[in-house]
Amino acid sequence: MRWAHAVLAISVVWVWTTAVLGAEGVADPVTGLSAAEAREGFVSIFDGKSLKGWVGLNGRTDSYYVKDGMLICKDTGKDHIFTEKEYANFVLRLEIRLDTGSNNGVGVRDRISPQPHLEGNEIQVLDDSYFPCWKHGQKLELKPYQYHGSLYGVVPAKRGHLKPPGQWNEEEIVCDHRHLKVTLNGVVIVDCNLDEVQPIDGHDHPGLKYEKGHIGLHAHGNYGAEVFFRNIRIKEL
Repeated sequence: MRWAHAVLAISVVWVWTTAVLGAEGVADPVTGLSAAEAREGFVSIFDGKSLKGWVGLNGRTDSYYVKDGMLICKDTGKDHIFTEKEYANFVLRLEIRLDTGSNNGVGVRDRISPQPHLEGNEIQVLDDSYFPCWKHGQKLELKPYQYHGSLYGVVPAKRGHLKPPGQWNEEEIVCDHRHLKVTLNGVVIVDCNLDEVQPIDGHDHPGLKYEKGHIGLHAHGNYGAEVFFRNIRIKEL
């Protein structure tokens, strides 16, 4: 009898430990937020079911739709969306899946503007493997600052760490005062001081000076391909 009680006690402890501790790294299937991340201070900014908490320029959000826990930019989408809330210093984590020809951008410290890549800071989202290509009789080739993960128009990203179309990429963007860091699939691909960089695309980038702004998803037409986002969460610093 005592042996049976001991076995039962051990079983209860094992079940409790598995339920409480084993679930620490298990993400919510809809929001992608794990218990460990929640304790660190991360919160989801996409509920996996709707565009609640997001707004569009002039109220237009129809370039995006939600399906199966994903926030999807249509293949013809050209309208940007932004978080209602502004953020100053933060760690942003999200997952991105590209199709052949996908083109988008993750904006940090954005203004709600038709040109958030200037009135903000765009971290490029692009299927690099699609280029070079021919469009309307013209050969399109990427400049160094146009590859995926680059601070668009300003700081080129390290290449070779983007997964092929159809696979999910894990991306983290840190904005800590003047420090900007982008990590793609565990590799740091951009690491810079915003006071020490200059635009290299021939345009003024006033967004480099902004101390806070919205998180944005920038639709660029996508060359006939959709862009998929999920598990978007943020921790304010």
